[in-house]
Amino acid sequence: MPSLTQNSHLVHHASRLTYSKVIHNFVGPPCSHRRLSISVVNRYLFAVRTADFYFELPPELIAQQPVLRRDQSRLLVLHRADQRLEHGQFQALPDLLRAGDVLVLNNSRVIPARLHGINSATGGKFEILLLEENQVNDWWAMMRPGKRARIGAKIQLLDHHGAATVFSCEVTGLNESGHRRLKFSGLANIFYLLEQLGAIPLPPYIERHGEQAGDRERYQTVYAAAAGSIAAPTAGLHFTPELLENLRARGVETCFVTLHVGAGTFLPVKTENVAAHRMHAERFEVGAATVSAVNAAKESGRRVIAVGTTAMRALESVARQNAGKLNVYAGKTDIFIFPPATFQIADALLTNFHLPESTLLMLVSAFAAPGEKSRGRELVLATYAEAIRQRYRFFSYGDAMLLL
Repeated sequence: MPSLTQNSHLVHHASRLTYSKVIHNFVGPPCSHRRLSISVVNRYLFAVRTADFYFELPPELIAQQPVLRRDQSRLLVLHRADQRLEHGQFQALPDLLRAGDVLVLNNSRVIPARLHGINSATGGKFEILLLEENQVNDWWAMMRPGKRARIGAKIQLLDHHGAATVFSCEVTGLNESGHRRLKFSGLANIFYLLEQLGAIPLPPYIERHGEQAGDRERYQTVYAAAAGSIAAPTAGLHFTPELLENLRARGVETCFVTLHVGAGTFLPVKTENVAAHRMHAERFEVGAATVSAVNAAKESGRRVIAVGTTAMRALESVARQNAGKLNVYAGKTDIFIFPPATFQIADALLTNFHLPESTLLMLVSAFAAPGEKSRGRELVLATYAEAIRQRYRFFSYGDAMLLL
């Protein structure tokens, strides 16, 4: 098993950084049923600025392809207590955990949510990203070019080869976010034809001219189960079945939540004050087995490790409404975690390296120093600066970071 090598302590202050913006362009629709809406006490008391989460990233460090084997990615470990860094390989993760730890993973499966079609009247081409199902054959979607997707427009769907099919949809509505409501026809349920018609919705910073053969496998965790995400819970992409079995053999428990990653996760923060940003809600579930495992770990003083920001958000969404404990829940959450937030469940966080100014980076910054306005951000930006110097790979197909 590869070992981790110790690096020097981090400095306390990360200098002001700039960056070239790389954003995910897709944003989510309003939701229409039960959700957890998290109100943070005195969230406006601390003026946390979006600009404070800038950093500069060399474009060549944006991973365009996954590593050959999932667990061959690199792992940067941040020991929060003494600001110490360690560099190693992801396959050394079992050496960092201990018997009794509980690993919470998001088992949502990415759906092939990107479709292509032509305007039945004009022949104009459209790209469609399905965002959320309202009911059978009734979806909110983002369309490109949006200005041509007028209400009443009828679109004939294309197959993977660009040939016209007998399936179509009609634009029936428009919301304040600019998303179109689509009614599909000529089929029983578009959801069950996505494997045949759709493409995996890779984020735009992964440059592709059409879907590559390996993307359907590699932009998916090995434990993916419940279909519904339009982006992968990327912290889980590093796990192999063998690594998971190794962890279990060492006494590390694994359990799952399901949070269907929506485009709202990647909505860029456009407000000057972070607290003014509003998250789009996403569907999630926490089942009885996970409730039992996590609550038992907390009661006995064992560690809970959230695998990814989506798992963290699911855990905290329930805990904040339930006196710091989990209970069985299914619904929606629009929780937005940023400094100086505190955490009630997770003792450690496994995550990837995130985009500048993103809500994900803000969550990681909050976890680096819970309850503090700026120290966590400075610590994370200093860690990112070291990762850049060490040529770590960033974003979805990139390397991993563990905060202990």
